[in-house]
Amino acid sequence: MNRHRVLLHADWPILCQTRFPFGPDSALTLISTTQRLTKTMLHATRTGLANPLRCAFRAHSVPKRTFVSLRLPIQTVALRRQLGRRSASGSSGARSTTTIVALALGAVGLAGGWYYYSQQKASKDGTGAGLLSKPTESDFQKVYNQIAHRLVEVDEYDDGSYGPVLLRLAWHCSGTYDKETNTGGSDGATMRFAPEKDHGANAGLQATRNFLEPVKTANPWISYSDLYILGGVAAVQEMGGPVIPWRYGRSDKDAAFVTPDGRLPDGAKGADHLRAIFHRMGFDDREIVALSGAHALGRCHTDRSGFSGPWTFSPTMVTNDYYAILLNEKWGWKKWDGPAQYEDKSTKSRMMLPTDMALVKDKAFRHHVERYAKDNDVFFKEFAEVLRKLFELGTNLQADYMTLKPVHA
Repeated sequence: MNRHRVLLHADWPILCQTRFPFGPDSALTLISTTQRLTKTMLHATRTGLANPLRCAFRAHSVPKRTFVSLRLPIQTVALRRQLGRRSASGSSGARSTTTIVALALGAVGLAGGWYYYSQQKASKDGTGAGLLSKPTESDFQKVYNQIAHRLVEVDEYDDGSYGPVLLRLAWHCSGTYDKETNTGGSDGATMRFAPEKDHGANAGLQATRNFLEPVKTANPWISYSDLYILGGVAAVQEMGGPVIPWRYGRSDKDAAFVTPDGRLPDGAKGADHLRAIFHRMGFDDREIVALSGAHALGRCHTDRSGFSGPWTFSPTMVTNDYYAILLNEKWGWKKWDGPAQYEDKSTKSRMMLPTDMALVKDKAFRHHVERYAKDNDVFFKEFAEVLRKLFELGTNLQADYMTLKPVHA
């Protein structure tokens, strides 16, 4: 047993050079991958395959490019061969297999530890890659600034801005929350995985996640969950909206935590549906109307929701125009082959969904529509408050609030 320890320590310099493809938020992935590799190695060893570790890597599609070497260190190979010969004698077989698996687990653990250490070192060295044990407001302001600059530089999206769909991404990540089961919400970034990423309400958001990927690459220490919500904050502020109080601390989860379909609003329905969806998240009537103000931004697409057109004439600016147009324009059913939606009678270029019209048909909702239509400052104040609440659904954040400064607004 002591000899085995000596050999394992002798392998340390080689093992420390092995890079594993696990990010700082991937402890669960590391554990599950270790379990799967170990199981495959057991089978490979028992059936006499020449290199159980290599077989395990191949069987579980571990990307070869992410490893400096897939070879076992020479001392461990020699030990495995020696123990393999002993296993033919009978009872020593189980001991051989156990020893090899122990060495494999040690290798994974050492490599994982070295990965963590190297990432921490990189962070301290200022290389921009690695973990930040306690990121500061300055760190997040830098990430915010990168998003803001990309909003200006990457302008091939609708109306010249990714801003509206950045808000939609943050909204849809957060709006899956269910207060009864305490599932869903902005913690986890589970929209990265099927089937959630393929839900009808999330159609088209892959492009938005791709838009943020260079920012994630430049700042690997930030979780996808925080990045997606920070993208929503940046979108609102850079499009002239109110400052949104924001704090970090969301963690990324795996595909086991994806939420079921049907938790987001269906634009084809009415007031009862809106209350059912938003009350499940913990919002009241006033907050439902305030959140609906996000429809001042962006437009619908026939290849996504099935609906078509913008709500306002300024779909990349946050204003209270949505409420004023909803109240003051005359609306009629759009004559087309698509789903039922309204169009303005004066220009036939703007649209409203059945859920939008429910806000003026329902007496309790209409009261708040009128409040926001009359006073943009009131709308901005309550919109900021309700977005802060939305963006924290399903979280247990402990950090202090930050006020990140707009770059272009």
